[in-house]
Formats: sequence, C-alpha cells, structure tokens
Amino acid sequence: QVQLVESGGGSVQAGGSLRLSCAASGRTFSSYAMGWFRQAPGKEREFVGGVGWNNGNTRYADSVKGRFTISRDNANNTVYLKMNSLKPEDTAVYYCAARRGPVVYISSSLMDSWGQGTQVTVSS
Repeated sequence: QVQLVESGGGSVQAGGSLRLSCAASGRTFSSYAMGWFRQAPGKEREFVGGVGWNNGNTRYADSVKGRFTISRDNANNTVYLKMNSLKPEDTAVYYCAARRGPVVYISSSLMDSWGQGTQVTVSS
C-alpha cells in the first residue's frame, strides 16, 4: 500500500480556484490508479475525479466536469486536483485515495489507501 498526504485546502470565495496536492510514499506509485473523493457534513463520501496510470485516462463526476482537472506526476509521486469556478456546494473534506491497477473506480469502498483529508470551504 501507499501512504497518502493531502495539502492545498483552504477557504475561497465562489468563483475562485484551488489546487489540491496528494503526495504518495513508495516506489510503486505509478502502478496505482488515483482518485479524489469528498465528504460534506451529513453526506456520504462521493467520487470527484480519478486518473489511471497516466493522464490520458481520467474520469469525473458530472457535478465537477469542466471545472476540475485531475493530473498526476509519476516522477514526483504526486496527484493534483485543480479546482476552478468553485461553488459553495463544493465545500467538503477532500480525500485522496489509491487502488493498485489501471482502472479508475468511482466507488470509495474499492479504494485501498486513503489520505487524512483536507478541508475546502467555498463562501458565497
């Protein structure tokens, strides 16, 4: 398994941007598909976006498509989530997750490793 540490969360006004980073330990990072999930208070954890072994294989939730971009840097064991045009409903704790293999999964129960989460707050 990989250990994951997120960073980059914070508070921003609606319409603003943030970039989240997730640093992974280990020398096998490139063999994991990576995903970003989020959980708002009182709601279930939901899929936001995922990337396979390379940046040519990505998948997004409909709610963020066209606003968020996921990418990975295998040389530096890092995955990013660039969030533009943020809305108050994007407010949540954002988690980075990993699963060995090339397939991007949208179900949180299928992910192998999780970070501790980073808070994103969008004010109107």
